[in-house]
Amino acid sequence: MLRLLRLTTAGESHGPAILCTLEGMPAGISLRADDINADLFRRQQGYGRGRRMQIERDEVEFLSGVRAGQTLGSPIALMIRNKDWKNWVEIMDPAPRDADADGLRNRSVTRPRPGHADLTGILKYDRDDARDILERASARETTARVAGAAIARALLKAFDVTIGSHLVHLGGVDAAVVDLPPDINAVADASPVRTLDRAAEARIIERIDAAKADGNTLGGICEVVARGVPVGLGSHVSWDRKLDGRIGQAMLSIPAVKGVEIGIGFESARMTGADVHDEITIAPGRTITGNVQRVTNRAGGLDGGMTSGEPIVVRVAMKPISTLMTPLQTIDTTTSEVAAAVVERSDVTAVPAMGVIAEAMLALVLADAMVEKFGGDSLGEMRRNYDAYLAHVAQRLG
Repeated sequence: MLRLLRLTTAGESHGPAILCTLEGMPAGISLRADDINADLFRRQQGYGRGRRMQIERDEVEFLSGVRAGQTLGSPIALMIRNKDWKNWVEIMDPAPRDADADGLRNRSVTRPRPGHADLTGILKYDRDDARDILERASARETTARVAGAAIARALLKAFDVTIGSHLVHLGGVDAAVVDLPPDINAVADASPVRTLDRAAEARIIERIDAAKADGNTLGGICEVVARGVPVGLGSHVSWDRKLDGRIGQAMLSIPAVKGVEIGIGFESARMTGADVHDEITIAPGRTITGNVQRVTNRAGGLDGGMTSGEPIVVRVAMKPISTLMTPLQTIDTTTSEVAAAVVERSDVTAVPAMGVIAEAMLALVLADAMVEKFGGDSLGEMRRNYDAYLAHVAQRLG
């Protein structure tokens, strides 16, 4: 959950645009549309994506909060137009009309997909057409999150905090764990499935091709790593201030994400304490950690709900997409009879793109924690507070 930063999004998958408002950013952060567009482009890549990625070329438009290449401290409003809107104008028209009186509402959805928000949504919101649900439940909404998070990344960059991701599993194929390169994204983005293991890449592509031929979908796992995060973000004093809990909530809000682990996560439950916990040594000059170092980083950069100064390591598990070209059994909500689930345009897998979205969510949580810890209405004031804090920390040990 975001505490001082507030990100809200609006828009439907096939509406005219996706919108984002970000409040709480200090003034003076350097920001260009090209920086945001670069992350929007990364979100659209990945082997196994559908035709929608060929239609859209996402580009952001600033509506407020930015002038002369810098944030103003006021709410920042962004818009990304949906280029596919022209094909959906009549279907998504907000004006009232008699249902199907002129045949323009013929894309109604009454055969909800297993694993999607379709059925639960129409029951909760008392709708007859699941399109009223799926247009907002679509992962298209994450476009706005990535756009807003690019601003959070610009703030983090000012403090030398970087975030990257790579794919570690897809469709039953594990990518070998390797030493992470200095620029994770530069290497991962060069792979069509965003993996650092080139041998696994070929097997993953084969699995995606096979699933596509079967009309099926695949899930997987991405690892997200944040470097340069100082010790002491978050807090142990209340459950809702623990940073690992805030990271978990953010990751689980990504469509189709069903699992999150920090550090070695679930593996630690199968080990002894002597094999799990990270021993500590003095390390003069490592100011962001308090002049100490963990010999290992099994905790993933978080102790007691607070950052330790070691890299934050989060793994995020995404289930297979719920739209199958060979549809599963469902019911028709108009007749209550057994039927095949609706087939919407879809991807075979979106796990590589999910890693980019997970980067965005981690950036939002960390930027929020930085603003919470160091405050300031401007980047300059925040920097002075940050420098004073690290100067104090450096005096404690070493």
